[in-house]
Amino acid sequence: MKQNFQQLRLDSVGRSFPTASGRPMVALRDLDLTIQRGEFVALLGPSGCGKSTALNCISGLMALTSGGIWLDDTRIDVLPSERRGFGMVFQNYALFPHMSVLANVGFGLRMRGMPKAEIVKRSRSALELVQLVGQENKLPGQLSGGQQQRVAIARAIVIEPPIILMDEPLSNLDAKLRIEMRAEIRRIHTQLDRATIYVTHDQDEALSMADKIVVMRDGVVQQVGAPREVYGRPANLHVARFMGYRNVLPFDLLARTDDRVSLGRDGVKLDGVVVGELSGAVRVSAAMRPEDFSVVSESGPNTIEATIDSMEFGGHSSLLRASTVVGEIYARVTDVVSVGDRVHLHIPAERVLTYPGEQA
Repeated sequence: MKQNFQQLRLDSVGRSFPTASGRPMVALRDLDLTIQRGEFVALLGPSGCGKSTALNCISGLMALTSGGIWLDDTRIDVLPSERRGFGMVFQNYALFPHMSVLANVGFGLRMRGMPKAEIVKRSRSALELVQLVGQENKLPGQLSGGQQQRVAIARAIVIEPPIILMDEPLSNLDAKLRIEMRAEIRRIHTQLDRATIYVTHDQDEALSMADKIVVMRDGVVQQVGAPREVYGRPANLHVARFMGYRNVLPFDLLARTDDRVSLGRDGVKLDGVVVGELSGAVRVSAAMRPEDFSVVSESGPNTIEATIDSMEFGGHSSLLRASTVVGEIYARVTDVVSVGDRVHLHIPAERVLTYPGEQA
């Protein structure tokens, strides 16, 4: 498979599975996606949303039920996995425990019948890229989890694939190592100038690594956009909740001017911004992030009076759970407060996202 491709295109890709009832279970529905060379794309969503199914369809480990996949003008969904030539990094590393690091990395090249000298040369170059020089003769069991993951990445890239596929590659690592490996994977991606498709359920991973995020739910794409767009303007309430908008409260729509709205309920008034189509709406949902609230000294525009019910200290900030007349609110603040305090919580109007319908 050619390495200097320009784009991978998924055209109405679908995958379903038979069930005992006779009605197929749809795991992936009409996935349309174009990925450019050099792009880092994260497939993001909770377990069972279809992201790993999509990756397996791209890799050839799973056949399509509908649609097609093209690498430039070549249709590849009709090709077996080994002829697509993609590099794959699995969640459990999938290293051979009885083989040395160097042998693990060169395995794919040996399967392609490459001369031994060239295998060693390219394997050492791949290990240099993942910063594992000096570990060539060790067995996987002698390495840390992060080092094993680097070996898996080296094995995937040594075949010089047009696209690298990663399925939850950091989920088995501890928190500190996950953060370190994010930067390493992004560095390797940049140096290779290949496309990377990365499956994750972790919002922080997707936001920090990807050029483009594809948020999925029940096999259907909910939003495709740059990290700042998905974080700041979720397309719907499902995406908003998944991206950390923990407070979703029903309000009456009092007025609208262009993309600005005035909301009210039980004496609380908030200004916000429109996301989605509000035509004819009377009742709407306001989505707000806990970290967008702050404690202020007195009531004013976009403030809600609250009583603190509980508090989780988190070092730099604390997560408050507070009772208000419009419902329970979570706020992450740096102020020194105590359980039982009456406070005024302020949120900027541009951080109150308004969606159609009442979905508290």
